[in-house]
Amino acid sequence: MKVLVLGIGNILFGDEGIGVHLMNYLKLNYKFTSPLDSNQTPTHSLEFIDGGTLAQALIPLIVEYDFVLILDTVDVSGGKIGDVYSFSFDALPKQVSWAGSAHEVEMLQTLRLTQVMGDLPQIHIVGIIPEIIGEDTTFALSKELLSNVATMEAEAIKQLESLGFSAKKTPSPLPLQEIADKSYKGFD
Repeated sequence: MKVLVLGIGNILFGDEGIGVHLMNYLKLNYKFTSPLDSNQTPTHSLEFIDGGTLAQALIPLIVEYDFVLILDTVDVSGGKIGDVYSFSFDALPKQVSWAGSAHEVEMLQTLRLTQVMGDLPQIHIVGIIPEIIGEDTTFALSKELLSNVATMEAEAIKQLESLGFSAKKTPSPLPLQEIADKSYKGFD
């Protein structure tokens, strides 16, 4: 099974970049091990990609995977800053509009278009309601988001473990804000 962790968002606008920042956090601070077949060969592959705000340009990438875990911000009717939502794209909750900014509207349309074409893999979204979106250029994440992002992290790990991966956190993980401050450079 080919699995993708796809971070979505604009890293230049604070909380809006949390999908990319958390994707980098998982990539840098965890070691993931695939389940093995009877010959002790890994049965799954796992990749981490910064999808930024590319939306429809991601279609050729998304269709190459069997499962895509999308990390992003969400807009939720009645929700509050820092609330985390985890859902399958097939069961998009009615209160989640996933439209806090232009990139999210485009991402939702991208997934729907890929679904209509019959090429959509299994998609799971883990999102958090942001505070800072598109005001001024900043890498700083809001206190509300930082205080609740552990829930988002735990939900992402839960989804990967449900696919059979084991996840082990590194002894000295890099803090999320430090990763956010350096995301513009990219991480190998």
